[in-house]
Amino acid sequence: MAKPMIVRVSGPLVVAKNCLGAKMYDVVKVGKAGLTGEIIELKEDLAFIQVYEETAGIGPGEPIVLTHMPLSVELGPGLLGKIFDGTQRPLETIYTDKGNFIMRGIDLPSLEREKRWEFKPVKEEGAIVEEGDLLGEVQETELVSHKILVPPGVSGKVTKINQGEFRIEDIICVIEKDGKKHELKLFQTWPVRKSRPFKRRVMPTEILSTGQRVIDAFFPVAKGGTACVPGPFGSGKTVVQHQLAKWSDAQIIVYVACGERGNETADLLLSFPELKDPHSGRPLMERTVIIANTSNMPVAAREASIYTGITIAEYFRDQGYSVALMADSTSRWAEALREISGRMEEMPGEEGYPAYLPARLAEFYERAGQIECLGSQARRGALSVIGAVSPPGGDLSDPVVQATLKVVKVFWGLDDRLANARHFPAINWLISYSLYHEPLEDFKREKIAETFEELRSQGMRLLEEEEELKEIARLVGMEALNDEEKLKLEVARSIREDFLHQNAFHPEDTFTSLKQQHLMLELILDFYQSSLDALRKEKELNKILKLPVRLEISRAKFIPEDQLDKFTQIKERIAQEIDNV
Repeated sequence: MAKPMIVRVSGPLVVAKNCLGAKMYDVVKVGKAGLTGEIIELKEDLAFIQVYEETAGIGPGEPIVLTHMPLSVELGPGLLGKIFDGTQRPLETIYTDKGNFIMRGIDLPSLEREKRWEFKPVKEEGAIVEEGDLLGEVQETELVSHKILVPPGVSGKVTKINQGEFRIEDIICVIEKDGKKHELKLFQTWPVRKSRPFKRRVMPTEILSTGQRVIDAFFPVAKGGTACVPGPFGSGKTVVQHQLAKWSDAQIIVYVACGERGNETADLLLSFPELKDPHSGRPLMERTVIIANTSNMPVAAREASIYTGITIAEYFRDQGYSVALMADSTSRWAEALREISGRMEEMPGEEGYPAYLPARLAEFYERAGQIECLGSQARRGALSVIGAVSPPGGDLSDPVVQATLKVVKVFWGLDDRLANARHFPAINWLISYSLYHEPLEDFKREKIAETFEELRSQGMRLLEEEEELKEIARLVGMEALNDEEKLKLEVARSIREDFLHQNAFHPEDTFTSLKQQHLMLELILDFYQSSLDALRKEKELNKILKLPVRLEISRAKFIPEDQLDKFTQIKERIAQEIDNV
Protein backbone atom coordinates (compact mmCIF):
# COMPACT_ATOMS: atom_id res chain seq x y z
CA MET A 1 0.00 0.00 0.00
CA ALA A 2 1.33 3.44 -0.99
CA LYS A 3 2.57 5.61 1.85
CA PRO A 4 0.85 8.97 2.58
CA MET A 5 2.71 11.92 1.05
CA ILE A 6 2.28 15.63 0.39
CA VAL A 7 0.88 16.71 -2.99
CA ARG A 8 0.23 20.41 -2.36
CA VAL A 9 1.24 23.14 0.09
CA SER A 10 -0.70 26.40 0.44
CA GLY A 11 0.48 28.37 3.49
CA PRO A 12 -0.78 26.55 6.60
CA LEU A 13 -2.85 24.15 4.42
CA VAL A 14 -1.21 20.94 3.23
CA VAL A 15 -2.92 18.36 0.97
CA ALA A 16 -1.74 14.73 1.20
CA LYS A 17 -2.68 11.63 -0.81
CA ASN A 18 -2.86 7.91 0.10
CA CYS A 19 -4.63 8.71 3.40
CA LEU A 20 -7.33 6.02 3.35
CA GLY A 21 -8.28 5.08 6.92
CA ALA A 22 -7.67 8.57 8.30
CA LYS A 23 -10.48 10.31 10.20
CA MET A 24 -11.59 13.93 10.54
CA TYR A 25 -9.61 15.91 13.13
CA ASP A 26 -6.90 13.23 13.40
CA VAL A 27 -3.44 14.60 14.21
CA VAL A 28 -0.73 13.97 11.60
CA LYS A 29 3.01 14.60 11.42
CA VAL A 30 3.83 16.56 8.27
CA GLY A 31 7.05 16.37 6.25
CA LYS A 32 10.57 15.42 7.24
CA ALA A 33 10.48 18.06 9.99
CA GLY A 34 7.52 16.25 11.65
CA LEU A 35 5.30 19.34 11.90
CA THR A 36 2.06 18.89 13.83
CA GLY A 37 -1.16 19.19 11.79
CA GLU A 38 -4.83 18.23 11.96
CA ILE A 39 -7.06 16.79 9.23
CA ILE A 40 -9.95 19.18 8.49
CA GLU A 41 -11.33 17.65 5.26
CA LEU A 42 -11.23 14.25 3.54
CA LYS A 43 -11.92 13.58 -0.17
CA GLU A 44 -11.42 9.95 -1.25
CA ASP A 45 -7.76 9.29 -0.38
CA LEU A 46 -6.88 13.03 -0.10
CA ALA A 47 -6.52 14.62 3.35
CA PHE A 48 -6.58 18.40 3.82
CA ILE A 49 -4.41 19.26 6.81
CA GLN A 50 -4.11 22.52 8.72
CA VAL A 51 -0.55 22.70 10.04
CA TYR A 52 0.07 24.34 13.41
CA GLU A 53 3.62 25.38 12.51
CA GLU A 54 5.38 27.39 9.77
CA THR A 55 5.32 25.38 6.50
CA ALA A 56 8.19 27.22 4.74
CA GLY A 57 10.52 24.70 3.08
CA ILE A 58 7.95 21.88 3.03
CA GLY A 59 7.24 20.52 -0.48
CA PRO A 60 5.36 17.83 -2.44
CA GLY A 61 6.64 14.28 -2.07
CA GLU A 62 7.52 14.58 1.61
CA PRO A 63 6.05 11.89 3.91
CA ILE A 64 3.00 12.19 6.16
CA VAL A 65 2.62 10.10 9.34
CA LEU A 66 -0.95 9.36 10.44
CA THR A 67 -1.35 9.05 14.23
CA HIS A 68 -5.06 8.03 14.11
CA MET A 69 -5.56 10.13 17.26
CA PRO A 70 -7.49 13.42 17.62
CA LEU A 71 -5.82 16.61 18.89
CA SER A 72 -5.87 16.11 22.67
CA VAL A 73 -4.61 17.85 25.79
CA GLU A 74 -3.05 16.42 28.93
CA LEU A 75 -5.08 17.14 32.05
CA GLY A 76 -3.49 16.67 35.45
CA PRO A 77 -1.29 18.28 38.15
CA GLY A 78 1.13 20.82 36.70
CA LEU A 79 -1.35 22.87 34.64
CA LEU A 80 -1.68 25.80 37.03
CA GLY A 81 0.85 28.60 36.74
CA LYS A 82 1.95 27.41 33.30
CA ILE A 83 2.01 29.12 29.90
CA PHE A 84 1.17 26.97 26.87
CA ASP A 85 0.82 27.67 23.16
CA GLY A 86 -2.36 26.90 21.19
CA THR A 87 -1.64 23.16 21.03
CA GLN A 88 -0.56 22.91 24.70
CA ARG A 89 3.19 22.95 24.13
CA PRO A 90 4.84 24.27 27.34
CA LEU A 91 6.46 27.59 26.37
CA GLU A 92 8.56 27.94 29.53
CA THR A 93 10.02 24.45 29.05
CA ILE A 94 10.78 25.21 25.39
CA TYR A 95 12.50 28.46 26.44
CA THR A 96 14.58 26.65 29.12
CA ASP A 97 15.55 23.69 26.89
CA LYS A 98 15.75 25.21 23.41
CA GLY A 99 16.27 28.97 23.78
CA ASN A 100 14.34 32.06 22.74
CA PHE A 101 12.66 30.64 19.64
CA ILE A 102 10.20 27.78 19.14
CA MET A 103 11.89 25.34 16.77
CA ARG A 104 9.74 23.65 14.14
CA GLY A 105 8.73 20.06 14.84
CA ILE A 106 9.53 20.41 18.55
CA ASP A 107 7.63 17.79 20.53
CA LEU A 108 7.73 18.11 24.31
CA PRO A 109 5.22 16.66 26.81
CA SER A 110 2.74 19.28 28.04
CA LEU A 111 3.07 18.29 31.72
CA GLU A 112 6.33 17.75 33.58
CA ARG A 113 7.24 14.07 33.68
CA GLU A 114 9.88 14.04 36.44
CA LYS A 115 8.21 16.18 39.12
CA ARG A 116 6.73 14.18 42.01
CA TRP A 117 3.32 14.97 43.47
CA GLU A 118 2.00 13.97 46.91
CA PHE A 119 -1.16 11.91 46.25
CA LYS A 120 -3.60 11.42 49.14
CA PRO A 121 -6.29 8.85 48.28
CA VAL A 122 -9.83 9.14 49.65
CA LYS A 123 -10.97 5.71 48.38
CA GLU A 124 -9.89 2.34 49.73
CA GLU A 125 -9.26 -0.96 47.97
CA GLY A 126 -12.55 -2.77 47.38
CA ALA A 127 -14.57 0.44 46.91
CA ILE A 128 -17.01 0.58 44.00
CA VAL A 129 -16.54 3.77 41.95
CA GLU A 130 -18.23 5.31 38.93
CA GLU A 131 -17.05 7.86 36.34
CA GLY A 132 -16.35 11.25 37.90
CA ASP A 133 -15.84 9.91 41.44
CA LEU A 134 -13.07 11.45 43.55
CA LEU A 135 -10.10 9.08 43.99
CA GLY A 136 -7.81 11.44 45.89
CA GLU A 137 -6.17 14.84 45.95
CA VAL A 138 -2.87 16.50 45.08
CA GLN A 139 -2.05 19.89 46.62
CA GLU A 140 -0.95 21.49 43.36
CA THR A 141 -0.54 25.06 44.66
CA GLU A 142 -1.23 26.84 47.97
CA LEU A 143 -4.58 27.96 46.54
CA VAL A 144 -5.79 24.86 44.67
CA SER A 145 -6.19 21.25 45.71
CA HIS A 146 -6.14 19.25 42.48
CA LYS A 147 -8.80 16.53 42.60
CA ILE A 148 -7.92 13.27 40.85
CA LEU A 149 -11.14 11.88 39.35
CA VAL A 150 -12.19 8.60 37.75
CA PRO A 151 -12.07 9.40 33.99
CA PRO A 152 -15.34 9.45 31.99
CA GLY A 153 -16.27 5.99 30.74
CA VAL A 154 -14.48 4.14 33.59
CA SER A 155 -16.23 2.45 36.55
CA GLY A 156 -15.88 -0.68 38.67
CA LYS A 157 -14.09 -1.96 41.78
CA VAL A 158 -10.86 -0.43 43.11
CA THR A 159 -8.44 -3.38 43.27
CA LYS A 160 -5.36 -1.28 44.08
CA ILE A 161 -4.78 2.31 45.17
CA ASN A 162 -1.44 3.80 46.23
CA GLN A 163 -0.47 6.64 48.55
CA GLY A 164 2.71 8.70 48.44
CA GLU A 165 4.76 10.72 45.96
CA PHE A 166 4.34 9.88 42.27
CA ARG A 167 5.28 11.17 38.86
CA ILE A 168 2.24 11.83 36.67
CA GLU A 169 2.95 8.73 34.53
CA ASP A 170 3.04 6.39 37.56
CA ILE A 171 0.01 4.14 38.08
CA ILE A 172 -1.82 5.26 41.22
CA CYS A 173 -4.98 3.16 40.98
CA VAL A 174 -6.33 0.04 39.28
CA ILE A 175 -10.07 -0.32 38.65
CA GLU A 176 -11.51 -3.65 37.50
CA LYS A 177 -14.86 -4.39 35.87
CA ASP A 178 -15.98 -7.58 34.11
CA GLY A 179 -12.42 -8.88 34.14
CA LYS A 180 -11.09 -5.75 32.41
CA LYS A 181 -8.48 -3.65 34.24
CA HIS A 182 -8.12 0.14 33.97
CA GLU A 183 -4.75 1.46 35.16
CA LEU A 184 -5.16 5.11 36.17
CA LYS A 185 -2.41 7.72 36.33
CA LEU A 186 -2.39 11.21 37.83
CA PHE A 187 -3.26 12.67 34.41
CA GLN A 188 -5.69 11.89 31.60
CA THR A 189 -5.93 13.04 27.98
CA TRP A 190 -9.03 14.46 26.32
CA PRO A 191 -9.79 15.49 22.70
CA VAL A 192 -10.14 19.28 22.59
CA ARG A 193 -13.09 19.42 20.18
CA LYS A 194 -15.27 17.17 22.33
CA SER A 195 -16.95 18.72 25.38
CA ARG A 196 -16.48 16.84 28.65
CA PRO A 197 -19.57 15.02 29.99
CA PHE A 198 -21.60 15.98 33.08
CA LYS A 199 -24.84 14.91 34.79
CA ARG A 200 -27.02 17.91 33.95
CA ARG A 201 -27.03 21.67 33.55
CA VAL A 202 -28.48 23.87 36.27
CA MET A 203 -29.69 27.48 36.06
CA PRO A 204 -26.94 29.95 37.10
CA THR A 205 -28.09 31.78 40.24
CA GLU A 206 -24.92 33.47 41.55
CA ILE A 207 -23.14 36.63 40.36
CA LEU A 208 -19.59 36.26 39.08
CA SER A 209 -18.29 39.14 41.19
CA THR A 210 -15.69 41.11 39.20
CA GLY A 211 -15.22 44.20 41.38
CA GLN A 212 -16.03 46.38 38.33
CA ARG A 213 -19.06 48.46 39.34
CA VAL A 214 -20.57 48.99 35.87
CA ILE A 215 -20.48 45.21 35.35
CA ASP A 216 -21.61 43.90 38.74
CA ALA A 217 -24.31 46.51 39.39
CA PHE A 218 -25.74 47.17 35.92
CA PHE A 219 -24.75 44.32 33.59
CA PRO A 220 -23.81 41.29 35.74
CA VAL A 221 -22.68 37.94 34.41
CA ALA A 222 -23.60 34.80 36.35
CA LYS A 223 -21.21 32.04 37.38
CA GLY A 224 -21.61 29.67 34.46
CA GLY A 225 -22.70 32.52 32.16
CA THR A 226 -21.43 33.90 28.86
CA ALA A 227 -20.48 37.47 27.98
CA CYS A 228 -19.23 39.34 24.93
CA VAL A 229 -16.96 42.44 24.99
CA PRO A 230 -16.89 44.04 21.53
CA GLY A 231 -15.24 47.36 20.86
CA PRO A 232 -12.98 49.30 18.49
CA PHE A 233 -9.18 49.39 18.70
CA GLY A 234 -7.96 51.09 21.89
CA SER A 235 -11.31 50.99 23.72
CA GLY A 236 -9.99 48.73 26.50
CA LYS A 237 -11.11 45.16 25.68
CA THR A 238 -7.87 43.62 26.88
CA VAL A 239 -7.77 45.82 30.01
CA VAL A 240 -11.34 44.72 30.90
CA GLN A 241 -10.30 41.08 30.38
CA HIS A 242 -7.21 41.59 32.57
CA GLN A 243 -9.34 43.19 35.33
CA LEU A 244 -11.76 40.25 35.26
CA ALA A 245 -8.88 37.77 35.37
CA LYS A 246 -7.35 39.60 38.35
CA TRP A 247 -10.42 40.39 40.42
CA SER A 248 -13.27 37.99 39.60
CA ASP A 249 -14.17 35.54 42.36
CA ALA A 250 -13.76 32.50 40.09
CA GLN A 251 -11.44 29.95 41.71
CA ILE A 252 -9.58 29.12 38.47
CA ILE A 253 -8.71 31.49 35.60
CA VAL A 254 -7.92 30.27 32.07
CA TYR A 255 -6.69 33.14 29.88
CA VAL A 256 -6.54 32.48 26.13
CA ALA A 257 -4.53 35.17 24.30
CA CYS A 258 -5.78 34.15 20.87
CA GLY A 259 -4.14 36.13 18.07
CA GLU A 260 -3.47 39.12 20.33
CA ARG A 261 -0.52 41.44 19.72
CA GLY A 262 2.75 40.16 21.13
CA ASN A 263 3.38 43.22 23.33
CA GLU A 264 -0.04 42.85 25.05
CA THR A 265 0.60 39.16 25.69
CA ALA A 266 4.10 39.99 26.98
CA ASP A 267 2.53 42.51 29.38
CA LEU A 268 0.16 39.76 30.57
CA LEU A 269 3.01 37.27 31.05
CA LEU A 270 5.13 39.81 32.94
CA SER A 271 2.35 41.24 35.15
CA PHE A 272 0.46 38.09 36.19
CA PRO A 273 3.34 36.41 38.06
CA GLU A 274 3.82 39.65 40.05
CA LEU A 275 0.13 40.09 40.97
CA LYS A 276 -1.31 38.95 44.27
CA ASP A 277 -4.65 37.14 44.43
CA PRO A 278 -6.95 39.65 46.23
CA HIS A 279 -8.84 36.91 48.06
CA SER A 280 -5.81 35.13 49.53
CA GLY A 281 -2.72 37.32 49.05
CA ARG A 282 -0.94 34.52 47.15
CA PRO A 283 0.52 35.00 43.61
CA LEU A 284 -2.31 35.08 41.06
CA MET A 285 -0.54 32.55 38.80
CA GLU A 286 -1.20 29.85 41.42
CA ARG A 287 -4.77 29.64 40.10
CA THR A 288 -4.20 30.68 36.47
CA VAL A 289 -3.45 28.87 33.20
CA ILE A 290 -2.36 30.98 30.20
CA ILE A 291 -2.68 29.90 26.56
CA ALA A 292 -0.48 32.30 24.55
CA ASN A 293 -1.00 32.25 20.79
CA THR A 294 0.02 35.68 19.55
CA SER A 295 -0.73 37.23 16.15
CA ASN A 296 2.80 36.48 14.85
CA MET A 297 2.50 32.75 15.63
CA PRO A 298 1.22 30.29 12.97
CA VAL A 299 -2.40 31.09 12.11
CA ALA A 300 -3.77 27.53 12.26
CA ALA A 301 -2.73 27.08 15.90
CA ARG A 302 -4.90 30.10 16.71
CA GLU A 303 -7.93 28.07 15.63
CA ALA A 304 -7.05 25.31 18.10
CA SER A 305 -6.15 27.60 21.02
CA ILE A 306 -9.68 28.37 22.26
CA TYR A 307 -10.53 24.65 22.22
CA THR A 308 -7.39 23.87 24.20
CA GLY A 309 -8.31 26.58 26.72
CA ILE A 310 -11.94 25.54 27.18
CA THR A 311 -11.04 21.84 27.57
CA ILE A 312 -8.63 22.74 30.41
CA ALA A 313 -11.36 24.95 31.91
CA GLU A 314 -13.92 22.11 31.72
CA TYR A 315 -11.47 19.81 33.51
CA PHE A 316 -11.29 22.13 36.53
CA ARG A 317 -15.07 22.67 36.36
CA ASP A 318 -15.49 18.88 36.66
CA GLN A 319 -13.55 19.03 39.94
CA GLY A 320 -16.28 21.30 41.35
CA TYR A 321 -14.50 24.63 40.89
CA SER A 322 -15.88 27.90 39.56
CA VAL A 323 -13.80 28.63 36.43
CA ALA A 324 -13.65 31.79 34.28
CA LEU A 325 -12.26 31.62 30.75
CA MET A 326 -11.17 34.83 28.97
CA ALA A 327 -10.92 34.52 25.17
CA ASP A 328 -9.05 37.50 23.76
CA SER A 329 -10.07 37.74 20.99
CA THR A 330 -12.54 35.57 19.08
CA SER A 331 -12.24 37.92 16.06
CA ARG A 332 -8.64 36.79 15.53
CA TRP A 333 -9.82 33.19 15.87
CA ALA A 334 -12.52 33.83 13.24
CA GLU A 335 -9.86 35.38 10.96
CA ALA A 336 -7.87 32.15 11.24
CA LEU A 337 -11.00 30.21 10.21
CA ARG A 338 -11.46 32.58 7.26
CA GLU A 339 -7.87 32.13 6.07
CA ILE A 340 -8.00 28.34 6.22
CA SER A 341 -11.47 28.32 4.59
CA GLY A 342 -10.19 30.53 1.75
CA ARG A 343 -7.22 28.27 1.11
CA MET A 344 -9.59 25.27 0.96
CA GLU A 345 -11.63 27.17 -1.66
CA GLU A 346 -14.85 26.86 0.33
CA MET A 347 -17.86 29.01 -0.56
CA PRO A 348 -17.42 32.23 1.50
CA GLY A 349 -20.19 33.63 3.69
CA GLU A 350 -20.65 37.20 4.89
CA GLU A 351 -17.42 39.29 4.64
CA GLY A 352 -15.49 36.20 3.54
CA TYR A 353 -16.02 34.28 6.79
CA PRO A 354 -16.97 30.61 6.34
CA ALA A 355 -20.70 29.82 6.39
CA TYR A 356 -20.22 27.66 9.51
CA LEU A 357 -18.82 30.55 11.63
CA PRO A 358 -22.04 31.01 13.72
CA ALA A 359 -22.20 27.25 14.39
CA ARG A 360 -18.54 27.15 15.54
CA LEU A 361 -19.05 30.16 17.84
CA ALA A 362 -22.22 28.62 19.32
CA GLU A 363 -20.40 25.31 19.82
CA PHE A 364 -17.68 27.14 21.78
CA TYR A 365 -19.95 29.27 24.02
CA GLU A 366 -22.36 26.37 24.67
CA ARG A 367 -19.58 24.63 26.59
CA ALA A 368 -20.04 27.24 29.35
CA GLY A 369 -22.59 26.68 32.12
CA GLN A 370 -23.20 25.62 35.69
CA ILE A 371 -23.43 21.86 35.98
CA GLU A 372 -23.83 18.92 38.33
CA CYS A 373 -20.59 16.98 37.97
CA LEU A 374 -20.33 13.28 37.22
CA GLY A 375 -19.81 11.01 40.21
CA SER A 376 -21.68 9.64 43.21
CA GLN A 377 -20.77 12.65 45.41
CA ALA A 378 -22.92 15.76 44.87
CA ARG A 379 -20.64 18.38 43.33
CA ARG A 380 -21.32 21.48 41.27
CA GLY A 381 -18.96 23.29 38.93
CA ALA A 382 -19.33 26.45 36.87
CA LEU A 383 -17.58 27.59 33.70
CA SER A 384 -18.06 31.24 32.71
CA VAL A 385 -16.83 32.36 29.27
CA ILE A 386 -16.04 36.00 28.47
CA GLY A 387 -15.04 36.60 24.86
CA ALA A 388 -13.57 39.82 23.47
CA VAL A 389 -14.46 40.72 19.89
CA SER A 390 -12.48 43.19 17.75
CA PRO A 391 -14.75 44.29 14.89
CA PRO A 392 -13.08 46.50 12.24
CA GLY A 393 -13.64 50.15 13.19
CA GLY A 394 -15.85 49.10 16.10
CA ASP A 395 -18.67 48.15 13.70
CA LEU A 396 -21.16 46.13 15.77
CA SER A 397 -22.84 44.78 12.60
CA ASP A 398 -19.67 42.71 11.99
CA PRO A 399 -20.55 38.99 11.42
CA VAL A 400 -18.43 37.84 14.39
CA VAL A 401 -20.20 40.26 16.77
CA GLN A 402 -23.65 39.37 15.47
CA ALA A 403 -23.00 35.61 15.58
CA THR A 404 -21.67 35.98 19.15
CA LEU A 405 -24.65 38.05 20.35
CA LYS A 406 -27.00 35.27 19.26
CA VAL A 407 -25.51 32.87 21.82
CA VAL A 408 -24.25 35.00 24.76
CA LYS A 409 -26.46 36.54 27.44
CA VAL A 410 -24.37 39.58 28.41
CA PHE A 411 -23.20 42.33 26.07
CA TRP A 412 -20.69 44.92 27.28
CA GLY A 413 -20.44 47.39 24.38
CA LEU A 414 -17.21 49.38 24.57
CA ASP A 415 -17.21 52.99 23.34
CA ASP A 416 -14.05 54.67 22.03
CA ARG A 417 -15.45 58.11 22.98
CA LEU A 418 -15.59 57.03 26.62
CA ALA A 419 -12.11 55.51 26.32
CA ASN A 420 -10.74 58.74 24.82
CA ALA A 421 -12.33 60.67 27.72
CA ARG A 422 -10.35 58.38 30.09
CA HIS A 423 -13.57 56.79 31.39
CA PHE A 424 -12.69 53.24 32.45
CA PRO A 425 -14.25 50.73 32.00
CA ALA A 426 -15.42 52.28 28.71
CA ILE A 427 -18.66 50.23 28.71
CA ASN A 428 -21.49 52.22 27.15
CA TRP A 429 -24.45 51.82 29.54
CA LEU A 430 -26.98 52.80 26.83
CA ILE A 431 -26.18 49.91 24.44
CA SER A 432 -25.06 47.20 26.89
CA TYR A 433 -27.38 44.62 28.45
CA SER A 434 -27.51 41.53 30.68
CA LEU A 435 -30.18 38.81 30.55
CA TYR A 436 -29.22 37.48 34.00
CA HIS A 437 -31.06 40.09 36.14
CA GLU A 438 -34.06 37.83 36.80
CA PRO A 439 -32.17 34.60 37.68
CA LEU A 440 -29.89 36.63 40.00
CA GLU A 441 -32.66 38.48 41.90
CA ASP A 442 -32.75 36.07 44.86
CA PHE A 443 -28.94 36.13 45.15
CA LYS A 444 -28.95 39.96 45.21
CA ARG A 445 -31.63 40.08 47.89
CA GLU A 446 -30.00 37.47 50.14
CA LYS A 447 -26.28 38.19 49.67
CA ILE A 448 -26.12 41.93 48.92
CA ALA A 449 -29.24 43.88 50.02
CA GLU A 450 -33.02 43.79 49.64
CA THR A 451 -32.99 47.09 47.75
CA PHE A 452 -30.06 46.43 45.39
CA GLU A 453 -32.17 45.53 42.33
CA GLU A 454 -34.50 48.49 42.92
CA LEU A 455 -31.53 50.89 43.16
CA ARG A 456 -30.04 49.46 39.96
CA SER A 457 -33.31 50.05 38.08
CA GLN A 458 -33.56 53.60 39.40
CA GLY A 459 -29.93 54.39 38.52
CA MET A 460 -30.35 52.95 35.01
CA ARG A 461 -33.54 54.98 34.51
CA LEU A 462 -31.70 58.20 35.48
CA LEU A 463 -28.89 57.47 32.99
CA GLU A 464 -31.42 56.89 30.20
CA GLU A 465 -33.36 60.08 31.08
CA GLU A 466 -30.08 62.03 31.16
CA GLU A 467 -29.54 61.29 27.46
CA GLU A 468 -33.03 62.59 26.60
CA LEU A 469 -32.57 65.74 28.72
CA LYS A 470 -29.15 66.41 27.13
CA GLU A 471 -30.80 66.24 23.70
CA ILE A 472 -33.46 68.76 24.79
CA ALA A 473 -30.78 71.04 26.29
CA ARG A 474 -28.81 70.89 23.02
CA LEU A 475 -31.89 71.97 21.06
CA VAL A 476 -33.42 74.66 23.28
CA GLY A 477 -30.77 75.38 25.93
CA MET A 478 -30.38 74.46 29.62
CA GLU A 479 -32.70 77.35 30.64
CA ALA A 480 -35.67 75.40 29.23
CA LEU A 481 -35.20 72.68 31.89
CA ASN A 482 -36.89 72.95 35.27
CA ASP A 483 -35.07 72.39 38.59
CA GLU A 484 -36.09 68.71 38.88
CA GLU A 485 -34.69 67.98 35.41
CA LYS A 486 -31.47 69.86 36.20
CA LEU A 487 -31.16 67.79 39.40
CA LYS A 488 -31.58 64.59 37.33
CA LEU A 489 -28.70 65.69 35.08
CA GLU A 490 -26.45 66.35 38.10
CA VAL A 491 -27.27 63.02 39.77
CA ALA A 492 -26.80 61.10 36.48
CA ARG A 493 -23.39 62.79 36.14
CA SER A 494 -22.60 61.67 39.70
CA ILE A 495 -23.56 58.07 38.81
CA ARG A 496 -21.30 58.23 35.75
CA GLU A 497 -18.28 59.89 37.34
CA ASP A 498 -18.46 58.71 40.96
CA PHE A 499 -19.88 55.21 40.46
CA LEU A 500 -19.34 53.87 36.93
CA HIS A 501 -15.86 55.36 36.43
CA GLN A 502 -13.05 53.39 38.08
CA ASN A 503 -9.31 53.85 38.38
CA ALA A 504 -7.65 50.50 37.60
CA PHE A 505 -4.39 51.66 39.23
CA HIS A 506 -5.84 52.91 42.54
CA PRO A 507 -5.56 50.25 45.30
CA GLU A 508 -9.08 50.95 46.67
CA ASP A 509 -10.88 51.94 43.46
CA THR A 510 -9.66 49.09 41.23
CA PHE A 511 -11.93 46.60 43.06
CA THR A 512 -15.25 47.21 44.83
CA SER A 513 -17.13 44.47 46.68
CA LEU A 514 -20.82 43.90 45.96
CA LYS A 515 -21.85 45.28 49.38
CA GLN A 516 -19.79 48.43 48.91
CA GLN A 517 -21.28 48.90 45.44
CA HIS A 518 -24.75 48.83 47.01
CA LEU A 519 -23.73 51.41 49.63
CA MET A 520 -22.24 53.73 46.97
CA LEU A 521 -25.32 53.57 44.75
CA GLU A 522 -27.59 53.99 47.77
CA LEU A 523 -25.64 57.12 48.79
CA ILE A 524 -26.03 58.82 45.37
CA LEU A 525 -29.73 57.95 45.09
CA ASP A 526 -30.37 58.94 48.71
CA PHE A 527 -28.95 62.38 47.88
CA TYR A 528 -31.23 62.49 44.80
CA GLN A 529 -34.38 61.62 46.77
CA SER A 530 -33.57 64.05 49.61
CA SER A 531 -32.82 66.83 47.10
CA LEU A 532 -36.07 66.11 45.24
CA ASP A 533 -38.03 66.42 48.51
CA ALA A 534 -36.18 69.68 49.28
CA LEU A 535 -37.06 71.13 45.84
CA ARG A 536 -40.71 70.34 46.46
CA LYS A 537 -40.40 72.36 49.68
CA GLU A 538 -39.20 75.23 47.45
CA LYS A 539 -35.53 75.12 48.50
CA GLU A 540 -32.99 76.46 45.97
CA LEU A 541 -31.28 73.98 43.63
CA ASN A 542 -28.04 75.99 43.45
CA LYS A 543 -27.59 75.81 47.22
CA ILE A 544 -28.32 72.06 47.27
CA LEU A 545 -25.74 71.38 44.52
CA LYS A 546 -23.07 73.36 46.41
CA LEU A 547 -23.37 71.34 49.64
CA PRO A 548 -19.98 70.09 51.01
CA VAL A 549 -21.38 66.56 51.38
CA ARG A 550 -21.30 66.15 47.58
CA LEU A 551 -17.51 65.98 47.77
CA GLU A 552 -17.84 63.19 50.35
CA ILE A 553 -20.16 61.30 47.96
CA SER A 554 -17.65 61.58 45.10
CA ARG A 555 -14.83 60.31 47.38
CA ALA A 556 -16.83 57.34 48.69
CA LYS A 557 -15.20 55.08 46.07
CA PHE A 558 -11.89 55.42 47.96
CA ILE A 559 -13.29 54.25 51.32
CA PRO A 560 -11.41 51.05 52.35
CA GLU A 561 -13.37 47.82 52.68
CA ASP A 562 -12.87 47.71 56.47
CA GLN A 563 -14.35 51.21 57.03
CA LEU A 564 -17.83 50.83 55.56
CA ASP A 565 -19.42 52.50 58.61
CA LYS A 566 -18.35 55.82 56.99
CA PHE A 567 -21.25 55.42 54.54
CA THR A 568 -23.74 55.74 57.42
CA GLN A 569 -22.01 58.93 58.55
CA ILE A 570 -22.21 60.41 55.03
CA LYS A 571 -25.93 59.51 54.82
CA GLU A 572 -26.56 61.35 58.09
CA ARG A 573 -24.66 64.37 56.75
CA ILE A 574 -26.78 64.38 53.56
CA ALA A 575 -30.01 64.59 55.60
CA GLN A 576 -28.54 67.20 57.96
CA GLU A 577 -27.11 69.52 55.26
CA ILE A 578 -30.21 69.41 53.05
CA ASP A 579 -32.39 70.21 56.09
CA ASN A 580 -30.20 73.25 56.79
CA VAL A 581 -30.53 74.69 53.25
